[in-house]
Amino acid sequence: MSKITGSDGCVLCPRGCQADRKNGLGFCQMPDQPVIARAALHMWEEPCLSGKNGSGAVFFSGCTLRCVFCQNYHISTEKKGWQVSVERLAEIFLDLQAQGAWNINLVTPTHFVPQILEALDIAKDQGLNLPVVYNTSGYETVETLKMLEGYVDIYLPDFKYVDESLSARYSKAPDYFKRAKDALAEMVRQVPEAVFDGERMVKGVIVRHLLLPGCLLDSRRVVRYLYETWKDQIYISLMNQYTPLPTLDSRYPELGRKVRKKSYDKLIRFALDLGVTNAFIQEGETATESFIPDFDGAGVFRAGNP
Repeated sequence: MSKITGSDGCVLCPRGCQADRKNGLGFCQMPDQPVIARAALHMWEEPCLSGKNGSGAVFFSGCTLRCVFCQNYHISTEKKGWQVSVERLAEIFLDLQAQGAWNINLVTPTHFVPQILEALDIAKDQGLNLPVVYNTSGYETVETLKMLEGYVDIYLPDFKYVDESLSARYSKAPDYFKRAKDALAEMVRQVPEAVFDGERMVKGVIVRHLLLPGCLLDSRRVVRYLYETWKDQIYISLMNQYTPLPTLDSRYPELGRKVRKKSYDKLIRFALDLGVTNAFIQEGETATESFIPDFDGAGVFRAGNP
């Protein structure tokens, strides 16, 4: 499947489950061919990514984390999606370019990296010239990220936690902070400065952080780490859109409410007091299921095919 998945199986993500994904499923619950739930223009990214036309978002099914609050649970844990060939994936990239997408936005792509690279090679040979966005949970291995050098123009990772007890409880990943900080260092090495074409980002690193209910202290630790480590080399996107969905397990009652505006305001003030200037914030009511797209197979199939 790739140069880092040999006879011992898949090690694309930090789980290192070594599954033979040609004949079964890995921790991500996916085979070795791309599975996609939606490929369409997406308006809900940061303004420099969505613009007026939209980001060309390709939502891959499966995930390397197990976030109990996942807003995309239909595709991350319920595995909704349709398997496509590498050749069809290349066509999808070109279709999105033809629709006027500002970029090709690979959403949760880690477990399909080798196939994505092959599809990008095919699409570029046929005229693809958009920036490529790697939209990830931040839970990555440096080895897999190195495969992406020269392919990815914009890294868009989450940075969910510093506290390993939180990452263990909510995402089944006690090593999240170590993995995320090493991954981010590799991303910044590859793309060390932001480049804009007018309002449109064409190169750069934007790090997202979602404030969770009751987790303001750890969110401050995340922001402090990001700013003190990388200063203005990166942009920080602070999000308040946490939505408690009906699927949330009853074992996590503390997550059963929206984030309080007062808590989010405190986080913004903390970032400003640190000196953060390269930042995106959310305003108004964003904690809503309307921010979650329909994973209906839009754009996955050729016109006329079911």
